[in-house]
Amino acid sequence: MERSRAKHASLEENRVGQLSRRIENRLTTTQIELTGWTAKELQRKVLDLKPKVAVFDCDGTLWSGDSGLGFLVWSLEQGLVSRSTSDWIDNRHRAYRAGKVSEVQICGEMVQIYAGLREEELRKAAAAYVRQFVAGRAFAEIASLVAALHTAGVELWAVSSTNKWVVAEGARAFGIPEQRVLAAEVAVVNGVITSELVDVPTDVAKAAALVRVGLPRPDAVFGNSIHDLAMLEIAAHAFPINPSPALLEAAARKGWGYFRPQGSEAVISDIAGK
Repeated sequence: MERSRAKHASLEENRVGQLSRRIENRLTTTQIELTGWTAKELQRKVLDLKPKVAVFDCDGTLWSGDSGLGFLVWSLEQGLVSRSTSDWIDNRHRAYRAGKVSEVQICGEMVQIYAGLREEELRKAAAAYVRQFVAGRAFAEIASLVAALHTAGVELWAVSSTNKWVVAEGARAFGIPEQRVLAAEVAVVNGVITSELVDVPTDVAKAAALVRVGLPRPDAVFGNSIHDLAMLEIAAHAFPINPSPALLEAAARKGWGYFRPQGSEAVISDIAGK
């Protein structure tokens, strides 16, 4: 299953990446101005704002790839859930890819499947997964920007629809503490994971999550997919990073620029090329 999914992901990444490039080329030859920044330009633009708060999406923004799906597949292979649960979530994810299950549904279900396990076990599993598969995929240019923001004393937040165990581990490498991570999570009772959803920050729920923690208008927001659009829209300054096709078109309409890290392609987690 892993090999077939990896092959599909590679083909899909190439397809979506090529589509993004075509959109970039098309938009830059029309009346709509689409400005692509260099790494130095991005960092200068952000630091010149002297932001007090900066918010980052994670998958495709801080690092490449889809750590949510990656952890799901890996955890199933590790036998963390039953075979019947494994088969069920596999079918649900296929339905998601076919557009029959919503983004918020699948992101919630990808956390709920671990109900009944001890959270300590999931934390250890997430740490092992991030060390092996995520740490080496951080975008160097974004890591440099985050380091500069740290030096400037900026308060950093991470917002993601991936499960919080993985996001917290990945964000820690960027100096973002778990208490400033807003991600898909369920309630934990006496150390045991339940199926009760606490939050699934995606689309408008990302903006809503920021409002709940007292950030109705963050100084700078960074995101890469159409599911980040709502929180980019509430920002004082929006910075599309490695934008998916749909976000690239939205950025053009809104007059935003964008940055694509060296060697990256557009995200593959957006359904139907979004």
